[in-house]
Amino acid sequence: MNGIMKERTKKTLILTARIAVTAAAIAVCAVMLETYDYISRFGAIDNGIGMLPVILIATALACICVIVWLGKVARRTAICIALAVISVICFALYPNAVRGNWWRVSNNGIAETEPDISVYAPFTGSHTASLDEPASLHLDDDIPVMDGATALYPMYAAFAQAVCDENAYSEDLVRCTKTTGAYDALINGDIDVIFVLEPSASQKKKAEEAGADLRLHKIGSEAFVFIVSDENPIDGLSYEQLQNIYSGKTSRWKTLGWEEGGDMIVFQRPEGSGSQTGLQKIMADTPVAAPRPLPDDSLIGTNSLMRQVTVEWNGVHPALGYSYRFFAETMYPNPHAKLLKINGVYPSEESIRDGSYPFIMDLYAVTNGEATGNTKKLIDWAMSEEGKELIERSGYVAV
Repeated sequence: MNGIMKERTKKTLILTARIAVTAAAIAVCAVMLETYDYISRFGAIDNGIGMLPVILIATALACICVIVWLGKVARRTAICIALAVISVICFALYPNAVRGNWWRVSNNGIAETEPDISVYAPFTGSHTASLDEPASLHLDDDIPVMDGATALYPMYAAFAQAVCDENAYSEDLVRCTKTTGAYDALINGDIDVIFVLEPSASQKKKAEEAGADLRLHKIGSEAFVFIVSDENPIDGLSYEQLQNIYSGKTSRWKTLGWEEGGDMIVFQRPEGSGSQTGLQKIMADTPVAAPRPLPDDSLIGTNSLMRQVTVEWNGVHPALGYSYRFFAETMYPNPHAKLLKINGVYPSEESIRDGSYPFIMDLYAVTNGEATGNTKKLIDWAMSEEGKELIERSGYVAV
């Protein structure tokens, strides 16, 4: 009798252990998937690459369950080892699958061409914003060397024109090496102040490794915008839909309501650029999927994203891109493109000012260490009423 009871107890413990291990495995796999919204947004997945993380985790879970519940069969040990190896491989591939990073070389790149920023140059530009009266700050000596993002050049070039003595000004004092170059120059100590958006994670790491102390001084705001061809019938997307697109879950316009749209061509900008950092910010904890190769090399083109966003493929214009409002509307406009509403709100100065547009990015004057001397005077002036007025006249929204 005792033998029977011991056998029953043993079977009960084994069953309980199997149930517990299975439940734990299901919970772990569910957490891994839902961390990146693969369960709650399962219906938005419309392509194999987007589905692959789910397939990998489901396969790993199935292998674990078979190992746990497999009875006495021939070559049980060999089967369990094989299933364990498959499970480990699936878990190992999962992070890469979430990033969608399966291409060693991708032709989804934008050959960079830039707008003619000379029209905003201090003292010589035809489009440089100015105040009605001379600025209260006047610098005729030890003028801070400035650099920054292309999209913000009209603003800080206007600052230089407003406060610098024209006879003391030289072109090398106001540079435009884009966000990546500007941060590198600041970290290396070659520049006094840069006008950019907040640094990316890689730029923060580079600054930390170099012992640089990045100080961010907020001076304005700008809208991060998404752009499509004006022949695209979709006028707006939700925040969730954009996250689904740039995480690789959604890759077909049909999923979003455009039946004839075909596969999306989703352009991205280089790592470290101001607009790519903006995309990463709005994606929050959701990884940005690696750009998928273009369907044909002929679509690579020779222009910027603002031009490529209206590329034609299979009789439609299926591209999607992003930029900043002033750059897209004024500095380098594409007459055949349009800005999308996000959550029903169009990106405008009014929607930036009242905070109704969801993707508002802060604009900063950034220094390496505490600002001193004329650099501090320049930043303080930029945050004054005069500076705010010039920011607004330059096309941005002041703090």
